[in-house]
Amino acid sequence: MSGVLSFFGAPVVMLARTVRASTRDGVPWRESLAQLHELGGRSVWLVMSGMAFFGAVLVTIANSQARRFVGNVAVLGPAYFELLIRELGPAVSALLTASRAGAAHAAELSTMSVNEQVEALEMSAGDPYADLVAPRVIAGVLGVPLLCTLGTIAATLSAAAVAQFAFGVDGRAFMDPRYVDGWDLLAAFLKAAGCGLYIPLAAAVAGLKARGGAEAVGEATTDGVVAASLGCLLIDLAVSLAFQLLRL
Repeated sequence: MSGVLSFFGAPVVMLARTVRASTRDGVPWRESLAQLHELGGRSVWLVMSGMAFFGAVLVTIANSQARRFVGNVAVLGPAYFELLIRELGPAVSALLTASRAGAAHAAELSTMSVNEQVEALEMSAGDPYADLVAPRVIAGVLGVPLLCTLGTIAATLSAAAVAQFAFGVDGRAFMDPRYVDGWDLLAAFLKAAGCGLYIPLAAAVAGLKARGGAEAVGEATTDGVVAASLGCLLIDLAVSLAFQLLRL
């Protein structure tokens, strides 16, 4: 149990140290913009292509269930669209982002750690939390919700196209927003923003504790991706349960 608490609690401690350091030393906004480009620009095609495939799979499953149970795929379309907007869109997009951006952050920071560049930064009056972690956190909070939005749009368009051309069903049946309301959008945003906050923190925890050589960099990269992915799933579950308990 203590291991689980340490696994998920370490990013929280990292966040507290980053906020304290950023309040004291300020935030390097130019580096934050560079990290936003690094996270968003290099992840956008992975997220959009992955979500396009996911949308195709989703509509295939919906079509199979519709033919088996109700015989009319248009009946299930709005329900699947709500599921995509509220649950699957932000969760799967965040996992795809964690697999690339989490690995990149962990690999970069662990390389700096094993090459003693972090110690050199501290000796030159720099702060690794303010100078290295804070820009990545800001990029994650801003970039992941944007990636989740683009990913959800890609999945929706892909689902509509597959329904139209593969199954001969009106693709607009899977873009029917009759069940989507403001609470669905709020839940999706909270999941995306929470994952955007957690992914760089989990990667930074793994990267900054790396010691040794190339083997330590590999282990830190793996640990960063695993921690970021599990954190995204935990955030998805927590937000979903909270909204269910509040009947929203």
